[in-house]
Amino acid sequence: MNFTRPHEECGVFGVYNHPEASNLTYLGLYALQHRGQESCGIVSSDGTSLHAHKRMGLVADVFGNQEVFKKLPGKSAIGHVRYSTAGASVEKNVQPIMVDYSRGSIAVAHNGNLVNAQLLKAELEAYGSIFQTTMDTEIIIHLLAISHTNSLVDRIVDALNRIKGAYCLLFLTETRMIAVRDPNGFRPLCLGRLGDAWVVASESCALDLIEAEFVREIEPGEMIVCTKDGNLKSLFPFKKVEPTPCIFEFVYFARPDSYIFGKNVYLARKELGRQLAREHGVDADIVIPVPDSGVPAAMGYAEESGISFEMGLIRNHYVGRTFIEPAQAIRHFGVKIKLNPVREILKGKRVVVIDDSIVRGTTSRKIVKMVRNAGAKEVHMRISSPPTSYPCYYGIDTPNRKELISSSHTLSEICRYITADSLGYLSEEGLVNSVGLENTGFCKACFAGTYPVAFPKPVLKPQMGLFGEEYSENE
Repeated sequence: MNFTRPHEECGVFGVYNHPEASNLTYLGLYALQHRGQESCGIVSSDGTSLHAHKRMGLVADVFGNQEVFKKLPGKSAIGHVRYSTAGASVEKNVQPIMVDYSRGSIAVAHNGNLVNAQLLKAELEAYGSIFQTTMDTEIIIHLLAISHTNSLVDRIVDALNRIKGAYCLLFLTETRMIAVRDPNGFRPLCLGRLGDAWVVASESCALDLIEAEFVREIEPGEMIVCTKDGNLKSLFPFKKVEPTPCIFEFVYFARPDSYIFGKNVYLARKELGRQLAREHGVDADIVIPVPDSGVPAAMGYAEESGISFEMGLIRNHYVGRTFIEPAQAIRHFGVKIKLNPVREILKGKRVVVIDDSIVRGTTSRKIVKMVRNAGAKEVHMRISSPPTSYPCYYGIDTPNRKELISSSHTLSEICRYITADSLGYLSEEGLVNSVGLENTGFCKACFAGTYPVAFPKPVLKPQMGLFGEEYSENE
């Protein structure tokens, strides 16, 4: 795959006890489309059985026909939008996963990534499990099914105590909806209320669309159980650890109008830009963002530096997920179809270009050349995050380390490669201070290479583990 920037992970949304549960879930997924554009699905419950509709494609395309919702009856539903962080991008991997087992039917939607998935899958297969997908999410279903505990809550807890990594999960049965966030709290998850209905979403912007009240964020390590009597139970069944929410959610992934980890994303991104101007100021005439993710940071940079803010690059918002690229007809076709420079604004100017990150450097190089070809006298690239030097294993699709330009090149080498007059990254300290959440130990693995959850390493002769085997952890 030709990576140019980190890709979104996934988004989950659920409604419990509302007569239009499926329709509301559709709207919720629409608001979370930025978290995954490959596939989407909804599973509903009518109180006695589960019903599903899921396909490859965007939310508006998969659920564009109103007839679909007649096949999704009931007062409860969960939905999922996906970008493949684990498992291929194919029809069989579309979530939510729905299965029948000895205790009835259950569906699960997952945002995140399990770091011990391969080990668990190998052990499950060794004891006869047959997998229908290539997703780590299916491992959770198998673990739940083989649990020797009695209640559904205990089975879920038992299963989740055996996995390691990042997960925000929504489970749906005929009568219950259960939401769980991993003890580290890598990914955001929030709780809302709409009349007598409970709503769970990856981001608060999805609650806004359906006019649900934002109640609170679901805590790291918390399990929320919605039952048929309309009550809500909060449990903390896992061993407590120091939360490490993903700081890159503030840099790029979350929507600017969302409230995550106790902070509004838009305000945080503006402060990233202000701090970037303090750390890497430059004499220039205009500040322009790489839209859309670079806009708030560019506004903050302009305000702090006193340099005029301009939209020097215009984004085509109607570009589909795929398009046919002519072999030689148009150079840099991929960037040009998404961005177009405003020559009248750029001509003869010293330009500061603000972007959220540099991954391989190929896109930044094309953007710098585009701005220069439009008549800019100087092009200064500023990045509102530290260099991305390490891959993420907690639910973000980033390249291998060797494909990350900052892992093997100095600042001056990257600057020369992207053909900019100067280059400046926001410091780690500046990033954390800009977010402004005290006593929060963010996950900064993509910048620092320090991973909060260890990676399991199988030993040669396992003795005690999932089924009596033993494994050690590669710290």
